[in-house]
Amino acid sequence: MSGSMFTVRLLGAAATLMLAAACGSTTNTSSVSSKQSVTPGSGASATTSAAGGAVGVATTSLGPILVDNKGFTVYMLTADTKGHSTCSAQCLQYWPLVPAPAGADMPPVQGVSAALATTKATSGASMLTAGGWPLYTFVKDKAPGQVAGEGVKTFGGTWYGVSPSGTPLMASAKPAPATTSSGVKGSSGY
Repeated sequence: MSGSMFTVRLLGAAATLMLAAACGSTTNTSSVSSKQSVTPGSGASATTSAAGGAVGVATTSLGPILVDNKGFTVYMLTADTKGHSTCSAQCLQYWPLVPAPAGADMPPVQGVSAALATTKATSGASMLTAGGWPLYTFVKDKAPGQVAGEGVKTFGGTWYGVSPSGTPLMASAKPAPATTSSGVKGSSGY
């Protein structure tokens, strides 16, 4: 068998194995760009493009914004400092962190000009940063494109969506929801 024929067969076998592995996988952690449609009527338009399974870009009522791998708006907290999260365990119940992708290399993301890196949450978990800001989602965003967390003042600061350049998208600030499940205003405002 010639060398080039052997190489072609070897590449074909490798491609078949990768395809089989991808079909049998239950999670999507590939570094290949994926496109997902945003649900009509959800307040978002266009498609998102997420590399490394971490973040992408979508257009919402706030304009172009970073989204997580499910298309949900990504936020930053003004109480954080660049590279340091102040969001406690109680905070993380309402503002889940955007987990850092596995591996040391941070793949580039189409449409994102902010430097992407990682930091540690107060829980010790590794989380993604954009332009140095630790990134979170919001539990009250129920569908891709929603921006219910924009301008919420709670946990020592104000929450803003994050632009593709890593800067906060500052719409008008609004207070946290007034009651907890017991009907009494709580420290978290939820």
